[in-house]
Amino acid sequence: MTRTRIFATLRIALALLVLVAVVVAVGRNWTQVSQDIRRVQPGQVLLAAALVCLAPLLTLLAWRRVLAELGSPLHLAPAGGVFFVGQLGKYLPGSVWSIVAQAEMGARLHIPRRRSAVVGLISIGLAAICGLLVGIPALPPLLSRNSTGSTGWVVVLAIPLLAVVFWPRLLNWGIALGLRLLRREPLEHRLSGRAVFASSAYLVGAWVCSGLHVLVLAHAVADRPVDGSRLLVATVGGFALASALSMFAVILPAGVGLREGILVLLLSPLISLSGATAVVVLARFLTILSDVLFALGGWVWARSHHLITTRADRLADPQLVVDDDLTPPHHG
Repeated sequence: MTRTRIFATLRIALALLVLVAVVVAVGRNWTQVSQDIRRVQPGQVLLAAALVCLAPLLTLLAWRRVLAELGSPLHLAPAGGVFFVGQLGKYLPGSVWSIVAQAEMGARLHIPRRRSAVVGLISIGLAAICGLLVGIPALPPLLSRNSTGSTGWVVVLAIPLLAVVFWPRLLNWGIALGLRLLRREPLEHRLSGRAVFASSAYLVGAWVCSGLHVLVLAHAVADRPVDGSRLLVATVGGFALASALSMFAVILPAGVGLREGILVLLLSPLISLSGATAVVVLARFLTILSDVLFALGGWVWARSHHLITTRADRLADPQLVVDDDLTPPHHG
């Protein structure tokens, strides 16, 4: 067995262990958790679902903005077809499946695979940084579990450090260095400050929308008065922080287990352990449902426009095979 297969097997085994642990933990407390879930009214579920559906749309706009800046502007329909289908790759153990899928589909729109890969990596990096930025206020209560008093100082100290990462010259230098180390040709275009700012704004909006859907669910299951400011920090900041940290756990599919664990730690002092468990169960369900629905819509569009093809399709029509070195046309 090769080293690649060994690592792939270990990733899958670890992902299954985490999934089993989550299922067992929920099962042991299911009686109380199910009661908390029944507290959520249909209208609250719909509001939470609407908020969580805004996040992938805003993330698409951020990805599309970076892609256009690097030389491949796309209309929303083809961009959504490539992006949303590729996003399902995050549910596989590993760290590159989304990027691989988007690169393969993008090649049929004359987007060089090298460019697609760089855009995917930049988007993931910006998303993680923006998640940490939004999640900074949740760090003190996560570490101390009893106070948010030091939140202001953490924000003041961390923002300048995070801002350095958004410096376009530093980003462009990092991209060029990475391609040089991989022995790949440099990109034809460079990121501008305007593109970085626009993409980051979209991503911050995506994190806030995702956190607000957790806030709606937490309010619904709370069985006692809760400090609104602390709950806002625990949900909006906590979701962003937990999700951003889970993005670095590349061996876990979509950060399953890690995100839920951090959220439970933040929410349980405010709304009870069973209530926090109910919230993370519902939040994970709505997130997956949103990803699947958007991917289904993207797949229908991509399949009808030959971005997703079978071997028989390619044999029947050689024009469906796209050369990676073709110059990308303007789609805007």
